[in-house]
Amino acid sequence: MSLATVTLKPGKDQSLRRLHPWVFSGAIGRMQGEVVEGEVVQVFAHNGELLGVGHYAPGSIAVRMLSFGPEAQQPDAAFWENKIRNAYQLRQGLGLTGTGNTNVYRLTHAEGDGLPGLIIDVYGDTAVVQAHSAGMYKARPLIAAALQQVIPGLRAIYDKSAETVPAKAAPGAQNGYLFGDSSGQEHVVHENGHPFAVDWETGQKTGFFIDQRDNRSLLARYAPGRRVLNTFCYTGGFSSYALQAGAELVHSVDSSKRAIELTERNAALTGLESKHAAYAEDVFSFMKNSQETYDLIVLDPPAFAKHLSARHNALMGYKRLNAAGIRQIAPGGLLFTFSCSQVVSAELFEGAVLAAAIEAGRPARILHRLTQPADHPVSLFHPEGEYLKGLVLAVE
Repeated sequence: MSLATVTLKPGKDQSLRRLHPWVFSGAIGRMQGEVVEGEVVQVFAHNGELLGVGHYAPGSIAVRMLSFGPEAQQPDAAFWENKIRNAYQLRQGLGLTGTGNTNVYRLTHAEGDGLPGLIIDVYGDTAVVQAHSAGMYKARPLIAAALQQVIPGLRAIYDKSAETVPAKAAPGAQNGYLFGDSSGQEHVVHENGHPFAVDWETGQKTGFFIDQRDNRSLLARYAPGRRVLNTFCYTGGFSSYALQAGAELVHSVDSSKRAIELTERNAALTGLESKHAAYAEDVFSFMKNSQETYDLIVLDPPAFAKHLSARHNALMGYKRLNAAGIRQIAPGGLLFTFSCSQVVSAELFEGAVLAAAIEAGRPARILHRLTQPADHPVSLFHPEGEYLKGLVLAVE
C-alpha cells in the first residue's frame, strides 16, 4: 500500500535536514493521498526529495518523524524492535537493567529515543506504555511484540494511554494489559535500594515520577538531622529518601487522598513511619497555616503550563509558590525547587525564583542546578525534550 505524502513549502525543509523531528502545519505546501490521523506519511521537500516518514496528526505539529532520509519506509516489526533494543542497550550501559538495586527506569523517552509520542517505563518485570499520539497508539501491537523480544523476563505490558492519546483519535480508549496480567497485586519496585509501592493502573502518569531519581539521591545527602517538608509529594519519593537518610522528621503534603495513601504506604516500607506525617491538603493552605519549622523544603508541583499561552500565569505561580517556601524555611535551610513545565525554560524559572526571593526579602544562594536523569535523554536535534529543571537554594 502506497503511503500518503506531505510536501513542504519552499525553504521549509531546513529543520528536517537538521533532524528536528517535528513538521509544523504551516510548513506544509500540499498533501496527496488519504492523509489520516495516526497513519504514516512520506515527507518530501519542495524539490521532490524524500526527507523521511512520520506519523500524521491534525494540529500545529502535523508530522512527528520516525526516520529520516531517502531510504525511509513504513515502519515494520524490525523497525520497532531495533528502536526499542537501541533504547534498552542505552539503559544497560547506564547500569539500570539487571540490577536488584534499581529496577525502575524509563525505557523510551519519546523524541529523546527517536520515538516521538511514545513513553515506556519499566517497573520490575512490567513495562507500562503511554502513547501521546494517535500514531503511537495504533502501533501498540507492534510495540508490545518488540518489548517481548527485547526485555528478558518481561511478564506483563500495561497500556496507560487512555489519558494521553488525543480523544478524537481514539474515542473510548481504555487502559489495560497488552500482554500478561498483574492486576490485583501490590507492585513493589526498588530505586537505589529504596522500596516503593507503585500503582500504574490508577496512579498519575505511569505510576511513579522516575525523573526525580538523581535529585532524590542528592536530597538524601542533605537530609540527615533535618526537618523536611515535601510538598506536592505524590507517592512520597523524596519523603522516603529523607527518612532513610536520617531526617529528624518528614511531613508530606498533596491534595490527592490517593497520593497520600501511597505516600503513607511507602513511608511504612522504610520502617521509619514514626518520623513521618502525611496531609491531604492544598499545599498553599498548608504552608500558610503551618506552625512547624522546616530546614529542608521540597517544592515539586505538577506542570503549571502545558502551552505557551499559559506560560505567563505559570511564572506567576512559580513566583508565588517559591515566595511561600522561602518565607517558611528556617535560616540556613535548603530549598529544592522544581518546574516540569516544558514551555518554561531554565532561565525563566530561575527568574521566577529570583523574584520570589526578592519578594520574600531573604538572601539565597544557588548550590545546584538540576535536571532530568540519563534515562530521560534529550536529543541534540530536539532541545524541547529537556523539560525538568530545578534549583537547590541555601536560604539565609
